[in-house]
Amino acid sequence: MKPLNIFYAEPDADRWFKYDRYPRRLIRRIFRGPQRPGGVMMVAINLMKGLDRLNIPYRFNDYRYINKHPEELACIIGKPQVLFNREWKNPVLFGAGVFSHPIDHAKLFEQYPNLVKILVAGEWMRDMFEPYYGDKVQAWPVGIDTLHWAPQAIEKTHDFLIYDKTRWINEGLPQPFIEPLLQTLNKRGLSYRIIRYGSYNSDELKQKLHTSKAAIFLCEHETQGLAYQQMLATNTPVLAWDKGGYWLDPEYYPHRVQYSPVSSTSYWDARCGLKFSGHDDFEATLDTFMQNLHNYTPRDFILDDLTLEKCALKYVDIVKSISE
Repeated sequence: MKPLNIFYAEPDADRWFKYDRYPRRLIRRIFRGPQRPGGVMMVAINLMKGLDRLNIPYRFNDYRYINKHPEELACIIGKPQVLFNREWKNPVLFGAGVFSHPIDHAKLFEQYPNLVKILVAGEWMRDMFEPYYGDKVQAWPVGIDTLHWAPQAIEKTHDFLIYDKTRWINEGLPQPFIEPLLQTLNKRGLSYRIIRYGSYNSDELKQKLHTSKAAIFLCEHETQGLAYQQMLATNTPVLAWDKGGYWLDPEYYPHRVQYSPVSSTSYWDARCGLKFSGHDDFEATLDTFMQNLHNYTPRDFILDDLTLEKCALKYVDIVKSISE
């Protein structure tokens, strides 16, 4: 097949004067170091890693080529400004790094008639988009690097690594959501460490996973959930908070959008561990989880469904279905 034409960029607009984004970018790098890739950037990175391992050719951000070949498909991974800030003559496959909700772009396919399909990271998000875009929206997960996120024979010094990505649920609570969970762990004499979303790097997460018997994953909802899937790839069983209910993004809920049900574990089966819905069932679920800890095989789940290679092949299949 012909090389894929892949496009991805982070938003980086001028702020105070024309072209000031360039010196601001340099200053950020000097004081903060290299940019740590976020979830959407990892979609582009991991897709290209998967294509590399399969020896499937692609071009990356080759605007000169795509301008000369308006008949070829442009694969815009994200973010949305890559689609919005340019007049594309090519047919476009957009996603999975898209915008939050179709209410902001209800006439997307009318405004961009050469847009062929939009990809989102998981099934509940596809279901949320489907009333607006019909069968032109499809769920597609990016793969996990199972070589990088591999088990290691290291002594397990802690019972749990707690990954705290709670963002909105704590509003109005007398104490943070996590506190009663910690009290339960303390009561049972279970040791733990806490890592918080946005304040760690990949090496730190790996090291703490390798020395933990299991993980507790706390997040209101996830579109795909790369972090917990990285945990699973290291063969670390996960006790996941999956509350269901409404999509809680305060920019939309409850005044603009009331969508349910959501999930924090969009990709999951019984090999991964167990899920609890809240404080009421945490203790009982924790006890069952600990009793069955050695029966879980979470890495097998990732190897069967979410490797770099398998997800890249699924992406290629989507491209082929469009190009045929």
